[in-house]
Amino acid sequence: MAAAHSVHRLYQHRKALSTKPYGARGKNLVRCQQCLMGQAFCICSHRKPLLSGASFLLIMYDDEVLKPSNSGRLIADLIPDTHAFIWSRTHIAPELLAILQDPQYRPYLVFPGEYAHPDQPVLSRLPAPRAAASGTEPATEPATEPAADPAASRPLFVMLDGSWREAIKMFRKSPYLQHLPMLSFDAGTVAAYALRKGSRDFQFGTAEVAAMALAVMGEEANARALNAWFDLFIETSLLCRNRRNHAQLQPLTEYIEAFEQAHALAQEAHALGR
Repeated sequence: MAAAHSVHRLYQHRKALSTKPYGARGKNLVRCQQCLMGQAFCICSHRKPLLSGASFLLIMYDDEVLKPSNSGRLIADLIPDTHAFIWSRTHIAPELLAILQDPQYRPYLVFPGEYAHPDQPVLSRLPAPRAAASGTEPATEPATEPAADPAASRPLFVMLDGSWREAIKMFRKSPYLQHLPMLSFDAGTVAAYALRKGSRDFQFGTAEVAAMALAVMGEEANARALNAWFDLFIETSLLCRNRRNHAQLQPLTEYIEAFEQAHALAQEAHALGR
């Protein structure tokens, strides 16, 4: 089995706090304790980390980490520097606040700009590193860059992981999030991803939003790899729920191969500095 990451450890911690088994659909299915797929469909052996300049901080609503349908864990599957915490309104983990204040990071709250506080900066793309900026070019988004020097810190994407109602609650009741620069995707970015979703009838998953963040910072190949990993996750989840007509199934091997190809291209892009 592949090495456990932050979401796996949080899952075990939250599971230990439970007084009764989590009652999700398919609760009688024997699941892998990492990917939470049925053991016959475990995808852990295909998990491969990406080389990325991004970091992620997942703030998860109560039992979100227990849900087999949660896609936040997919971020930690591929992005090595991913942190995960259970949200609490009254007991904020000191480690969480320490990460937000760590000078090696440049935190951005990934959230719709319409919810921003009046003095909260809202960006649709990340500022270029100062070291590469030209003195003759006007700033594209003035007065929105965080205080930390972009040349000396790496983006830390803060993701509120839960239902939409839960995410709004976490934001509104967490003052420590309300001063962070907010990364809010423009209509073109959202439309492009909506087109990619095709006929799927669910909203963007946390992993898909994370892929958008990777693309915004210039890691398009990593974004494609995360999307391919998400596609494999979705199809495997549907198989575990018997939600597909087996006569019409696209073999899982095709999703596995698509991810492996996307991963190889992402590694190649990183090596070439793209």
